[in-house]
Amino acid sequence: MRDPFRLVIVGRPNVGKSTLFNRLAGKKLAIVHDKPGVTRDVRDTLVEIDEHVFCLMDTAGLEEERPGELVSRMTEKSINAALRADHVFFVLDGRSGLLPEDRHFADTLRASNLPMTVVVNKCEGKGGDVGYYESFELGMGEPIAVSAEHNEGFGELWGRILSLLAEHQQNDSEIEDIPEDDEGRPIHLALVGRPNAGKSTLFNHLLGEERSLTGPEAGITRDTVAVEWSWNGTRIKLFDTAGMRKRARVVESLEKLSVHDSLRAVRFADVVVLLVDATLGLERQDFVIAEHVEREGRALIVALTKWDLVGQPEEVLEESKYRLSHNMSQLKDVPFIPVSALEEKGMPRLMRNILKLHEIWGRRVGTSALNKWLTDIEGRNPPPAPGGRRIRLRYVTQIKSRPPTFILFVSRPEELPDSYSRFLVNDMRQQFDLASVPIRLYLRKGDNPYAKD
Repeated sequence: MRDPFRLVIVGRPNVGKSTLFNRLAGKKLAIVHDKPGVTRDVRDTLVEIDEHVFCLMDTAGLEEERPGELVSRMTEKSINAALRADHVFFVLDGRSGLLPEDRHFADTLRASNLPMTVVVNKCEGKGGDVGYYESFELGMGEPIAVSAEHNEGFGELWGRILSLLAEHQQNDSEIEDIPEDDEGRPIHLALVGRPNAGKSTLFNHLLGEERSLTGPEAGITRDTVAVEWSWNGTRIKLFDTAGMRKRARVVESLEKLSVHDSLRAVRFADVVVLLVDATLGLERQDFVIAEHVEREGRALIVALTKWDLVGQPEEVLEESKYRLSHNMSQLKDVPFIPVSALEEKGMPRLMRNILKLHEIWGRRVGTSALNKWLTDIEGRNPPPAPGGRRIRLRYVTQIKSRPPTFILFVSRPEELPDSYSRFLVNDMRQQFDLASVPIRLYLRKGDNPYAKD
């Protein structure tokens, strides 16, 4: 039996880690007090949800102190617990905002290549808005706002946990050679974007009929509309979603449900088209949406709508590509397709790119080709040798597709720099023609686990 999924809660003192731990555990296991530093050790418990069981771990507050002191040993223990985690919840205090200590420990955790979700606690009312928006500066993806004390925001948090557990279970089944079976399933294609970006207009144009209500007013679409259709013999299930505003503007309960429905459509999509009004250009909310799509592992295309209204098309196209790649380096190869639904321009090109991306997203690379590449790249550009001890890249295999996901067995994975992991992923894109789709590379310690004795 495999070890349960390990979810570790970390953060500086008094951000509400133990309160969050108790809330997720469903019982008061950790002492909670206003005085910082009450938790001094790592506490864990098994939590069951929807037939999944995972190990939840609470840790001492992360503090900067001189080596040998008690708080230093507590911090070291917390970091070590995080390094053994399958996923980390990095908790911030929404009311105090982002502090230098938060940035310092975010850098420490990021350097360890840990999969993380930022959880901004104490967001009851509007008091946590400052900390919520400041947390985007960490560059660790879209945060989740909660109030552990008042039990607010836990629907989204539990949704994130279930998504992680499902992915973990799928990875386990792939390692055990349980084959994927999606034959006969239509391509799931979701249209997302800010309000009034032209999603419903494009949706109607692709279908050739007025299935979604359109108009100049923003936010007409409330529910996600799903329709199966066929394009040149390829079956596609098309999702038209509600516009996703900035969190501060999502005030009505109905709109909150609509946005949640849109996020759910992304989670179950294969390919996502992010529609951007070309007359307005990319805005911060577009980056937030794109980051969410990438984090969910979906293939992404940006459609620049209302192209017939653009005065300087070449400049607008290049500026849009630059802004996305500059703000999100992991998305620098994303296709940008200018379209005009009203003038019927760009649709064939958009659909060809969707089908191409879907094929790349589901591509598998042979193990022998991967390890030949690994040997070559270790010779061309070997990993660093911290303390004079060389890190050995031992074996790599693809464990799943959609998105392409790989496990790399390394002698000391905790010491391999994040920059070198990014180099490996970028080189892999070029060598195996995996441009424009998310790639997951997980590091594991040890030799080739599939070698025969």
